[in-house]
Amino acid sequence: MITLSGGLGPARDNGIGGDMMKTKKQYSIKLLIGVLCLSGAAIGNAGVLVQCPTGINGNAVSTDPAVKCMHLTAGDGFATMGDGTTRYIFGFADVSAMETSSQLQKDAVITTGILAHQWPAPTIELNEGQEFYLSLTNVGMLIRPDLFDAHTIHFHGYPQSSTVFDGLPESGVSINMGSTLTYYFKLNDPGTYMYHCHVEATEHMQMGMLGNLYIKPLQNQLPNASDLNGFTHQTGFQYAYNDGDGSTFYDVEYPIQLGSFDGAFHDASESVQPLPFALMRDDYPMINGRGYPHTADAREDTFPPTPGSAANADNPQIPTAQQVSSLIQANPGEKILLRISNLAITRYYTLQSPGIKMKVVGRDAKLLRAPNGSDLYYETNSVTLGGGESIDVILDTTGLNSGTYVLYTSNLNYLSNAEEPFGGMMTEIVIN
Repeated sequence: MITLSGGLGPARDNGIGGDMMKTKKQYSIKLLIGVLCLSGAAIGNAGVLVQCPTGINGNAVSTDPAVKCMHLTAGDGFATMGDGTTRYIFGFADVSAMETSSQLQKDAVITTGILAHQWPAPTIELNEGQEFYLSLTNVGMLIRPDLFDAHTIHFHGYPQSSTVFDGLPESGVSINMGSTLTYYFKLNDPGTYMYHCHVEATEHMQMGMLGNLYIKPLQNQLPNASDLNGFTHQTGFQYAYNDGDGSTFYDVEYPIQLGSFDGAFHDASESVQPLPFALMRDDYPMINGRGYPHTADAREDTFPPTPGSAANADNPQIPTAQQVSSLIQANPGEKILLRISNLAITRYYTLQSPGIKMKVVGRDAKLLRAPNGSDLYYETNSVTLGGGESIDVILDTTGLNSGTYVLYTSNLNYLSNAEEPFGGMMTEIVIN
């Protein structure tokens, strides 16, 4: 039985004004952290409830490969843009390894989750046939303690989620501050999906509550030397879909999530000003939460640095909020699967690879195949995605010279980081 644990749930006050609260830099941040940690601890005793049938001492690390568990927190934090500026975000953080069998351990989940949130959210990688238990704890907003926003997780595009676990606040359950909900999914449909918060979706998605999510097909788990209509499967081979013929085989894969921020919107949210929804204009286009050249930096734990503004002045070594590198690397002759998705809420984006052909094999978590079984794959140098769409493409490096190729948007005005004339939605493909 899946349950929702208790917590606080007052309605959000949308009367935002400059006199309500001064910017965070005018507060004693240490005092604010102390107050919220204490209040969070009191809530956390009752509100942190992880349900993983194969976890140990209340953690979300499954000991059974047929079961996948995960524990995320929802709150706020900071991210570093391509021009070096810091922007306030909402987001999710992964605390799956933390035990929750005692009150002190539950308190630790709350305090660990504060300001730990990532853009994009932690990647969720699953296997077809698994049962998936996803616990979400709302730890509240440290930088904006006047907000009591609820949060959800919406498994975008998944065809078999039940209403209560779909993340839509109108028909399901929203998670108030200090509460936990465990979502349950039976994973029957492989493909590239994405996830996001669906509460006040325009705001929460603009603020960064977005993440990569994909399900690997059962075909990966076939016995060694299995015949796939003339293609011989070997242990360790991977495919984008259950194609039956090895046509979606690949050697390496990379999630490529397109997104963008409106810097003025994020600044207004941080400084408690009216939010300019009607004037929203994204000026920081990114891949996996980074603008070029940060996209092509291979480091995942320490770059770009996220000092967290004044809130983390005493801890400048806080791990990066942007942990998903977009640097694509392969050896000559290898096939690269790009799991491309777009969760920008204001723009369509076209992504192009002029030096390497893209073979499109899937769209919106569906294999491109006609009812009679014939392939509908096609080759192109560019793909266009609106918000909420995904495309699976395979890059074949056979015959290519070693070197660096580029993957970038053909919307040339989005090859920038705010006012900088260089950067934005671009990354590198390195053939070793």
